[in-house]
Amino acid sequence: QVQLVESGGGLVQAGGSLRLSCAAAGRTFSTNVMGWFRQAPGKEREFVASITWNVGATYYADSVKGRFTISRDNAKNTVYLQMGNLKPEDTAIYYCATGSPPRLRLGLPRGYDYWGQGTQVTVSS
Repeated sequence: QVQLVESGGGLVQAGGSLRLSCAAAGRTFSTNVMGWFRQAPGKEREFVASITWNVGATYYADSVKGRFTISRDNAKNTVYLQMGNLKPEDTAIYYCATGSPPRLRLGLPRGYDYWGQGTQVTVSS
């Protein structure tokens, strides 16, 4: 089992920044990818970004490229999502997840085995 705990959400004005953290505990060696997803009210959960534990390879959704940066601290088993130039459409509950999805499934929720409880991000206009 792997336990994930997100933190860092909150309310921010458009154009502002936030940093989300996701701390992993348990059998973290059993997975090789950490991902961030988000879900807005009435919408499906969508991929935001992912990173591999070993070499730190990253992958981003087009909607956040150039604004968000995913990083990891292997010593702390923690992954971060630095969000900049936030827009009202970024408002959602943000979830971190971990698993071992193949490359073509990095952006699919079903590729991940463990999920955090989510943290709310609200961007006001």
